[in-house]
Amino acid sequence: MTDLLIIGGGAAGLMAAGAARAAGLSATVVEHNPKGPGQKLLLTGKGRCNLTSDCDARAFLPFVRRNPRFLYSALAAFPPRAAMELFEGLGVPLKTERGRRVFPQSDRAADVLAALRAYAAGSTFLPAHAGALLLENGACAGAVADGRACRAAATLLCTGGESYPATGSDGSGYALARQAGHSIVPPQPSLCALKSPDPACRSMAGLALRNVRLTLLCDEKPLFAEQGEALFTHFGLSGPLVLSASTYVEDPAAHAYVCEFDLKPALDEKALYDRLTRELAALGGKNAPALLEPLLPRSMRAPALARWGVPETLRAAQLTREQKLALVRLLKHWRVPVCALGDAEHAVITAGGVDVRGVDPKTMQSRLCPGLYFAGEVLDVDARTGGYNLQIAWSTAQAAVRAITQLFKC
Repeated sequence: MTDLLIIGGGAAGLMAAGAARAAGLSATVVEHNPKGPGQKLLLTGKGRCNLTSDCDARAFLPFVRRNPRFLYSALAAFPPRAAMELFEGLGVPLKTERGRRVFPQSDRAADVLAALRAYAAGSTFLPAHAGALLLENGACAGAVADGRACRAAATLLCTGGESYPATGSDGSGYALARQAGHSIVPPQPSLCALKSPDPACRSMAGLALRNVRLTLLCDEKPLFAEQGEALFTHFGLSGPLVLSASTYVEDPAAHAYVCEFDLKPALDEKALYDRLTRELAALGGKNAPALLEPLLPRSMRAPALARWGVPETLRAAQLTREQKLALVRLLKHWRVPVCALGDAEHAVITAGGVDVRGVDPKTMQSRLCPGLYFAGEVLDVDARTGGYNLQIAWSTAQAAVRAITQLFKC
């Protein structure tokens, strides 16, 4: 018998184990990855671990895509500043970079994982697969792991989503939640690449665009706009801007999604037209392909010329006002249609999960099955890139343990 049985040894699970030990509770962590707990953490932030965003709850919530109000209490009680103080207290000096992104000064995700494991020291780690919950008289009394009954006063489900299944996030927690009567919002990849039918993407594969503005359109309605970096791939688009935009793509089969790039965001269309007119005047004898050399990266010029639609032999001095305006529009509105989300295996997180209407937002306890709690990515709460999703894991885990601790004080 343990005070707290934690199913899933990822970010939320390790945070919960540490919080439980700090509160004087016994904790058992069931983790089925043979490499041990916290493997997905090693991949976050390209191995650097962007562990939170340096902001308050008011600034945090607009970056949460699904069910932000559900997080209000958890974030108020354990905001990013609390997470930063905790990790620095565990011996991980931090730094804040562009976009309020918080990283360990060492730029090593392994340091964050080591700190969490130290925080959770004294917990029992059980290398096993939780195949079923122990349900007795409508309440959760633990779980069955590899055929062994693990009884607990409280059970915390933090099995993650379906992204990077090789790390242990294989979606198995959804079946456990369903066993307790919970509905599952259909999971889908998020913070992922976007697939496009545009053959120009393949011809430009490997090209990184920097300081461009991306607007995601759904049926010509803008859903997202931000400036930063993007990458063309053999199947479509990737890079930081695209990952953030992907959280707004919900049903590519039912709607027309388009990524529209402003390749010259520092200039409006009039200023860009005036600049082009001045520069083209000095290139009067050069033909159309040569005109694009100072404007675009090499691999983008052939697709741009095809989209511009002027003859290759046309010289700068021959360009009409309409042809120059067409070039301006091309540079300010480079469109890439989106046909599908990238693969779940390479998505940073999973959208969807346990329907939060069945979970108490203050305690993270199931409204349907007393004794069962939830934390982290298994819940239908997700956010944009920038440390927000790990903070959700920290805050929800702390909220659950705080509520569970109160049970032992009664």
